[in-house]
Amino acid sequence: MKTLELITIFTKILKIKLIMKKALLILGIAFAMISCNKNEQATGSFKTAYIDTAKLLEGYEKFKVEDEKFKVKSQEMGRPLEAKVKAFQYEAQNFQANAQQKGQAWAQQKGAELQQREQQLGVEQNALIQQLQQESAQHRDSLIEEVRNYIKDYGKKEGYDYIYGTGDAASVLYAKESYDLTKDLLKKLNKEFAAINGTETKKVEATKEEEKK
Repeated sequence: MKTLELITIFTKILKIKLIMKKALLILGIAFAMISCNKNEQATGSFKTAYIDTAKLLEGYEKFKVEDEKFKVKSQEMGRPLEAKVKAFQYEAQNFQANAQQKGQAWAQQKGAELQQREQQLGVEQNALIQQLQQESAQHRDSLIEEVRNYIKDYGKKEGYDYIYGTGDAASVLYAKESYDLTKDLLKKLNKEFAAINGTETKKVEATKEEEKK
């Protein structure tokens, strides 16, 4: 593994985010278990509606907050390895100049040492990637279950027979816009989340403003 390749891969680690926005679209399948229709027209007819799961998950403030938290956590977890990589890079860059001054015997010994350290950094890098992926998946699954249960409760309280999900995991090919619950549900989700975690949302917004500067 080349040193520059190692640095490039490690940089990607630090940019890992809760990619939940795309992965969580599997909610569309789960949502199809509830069911639809804002306008119950006659006795015996189904009350049905649908939710654009992609928009719902993209607009839910809790996902943004958790995403930012995970980004910060991944950076903190990666700092020790980053320091090792920088130290290794510095020594590797100065290896040739030192070899000319200190002779062939030193160069062979130091070269073997650097090669071993590079391999070890690769092992540590892979372990960190796996750990971050595992934690990201756990966050994702937890939030999926939370939103899924929220929609189930919402459907029961509002008297829906079915609530379908659209998006990449679409189970509805066509529906009238009047049956779209996405905005209403997203408003309720964000309102409840803000009431409990308003300060966290403000932190995320402040962080984004700083990044723009």
